[in-house]
Amino acid sequence: MRISKRGPGSGAPPPRTDARRPARPVPVGRAHRPQDWFAHRLLLVLSGQRPVRLLLGHAGATAYDQLCRLAPRAPLRPPPGGAAPVLRGVGACRPSADAIEAFARVTTGDRTRALAFRLERRPDGRWQCAAIELDTVP
Repeated sequence: MRISKRGPGSGAPPPRTDARRPARPVPVGRAHRPQDWFAHRLLLVLSGQRPVRLLLGHAGATAYDQLCRLAPRAPLRPPPGGAAPVLRGVGACRPSADAIEAFARVTTGDRTRALAFRLERRPDGRWQCAAIELDTVP
């Protein structure tokens, strides 16, 4: 007699029956890059999926003010009935050891948008956003 490892009382979650998958899996070996982490959180805030306070400790005063102005408009929100925005790529350059200037490509519906941001290393070694720009801000 074969005993199933999944099922009631086994302690394991039931098997997945739907086709949902993450929009973009984290690339292996790149999950530790601060620009990837920040771009993903920035996408969540600017698409209206998460509140601005998600980045409260990760953005300097100027960048946080920029986010507070941008977020209520949710500029990366998908069109009605459209799929959630997808982070298509993140690139960066390092002008110094304590700064990263990064960009991200985001697809919303049939449109590709661009964001740019600057991360600076704080004295405690953590990264903090110093500036944010979106491709089309009125």
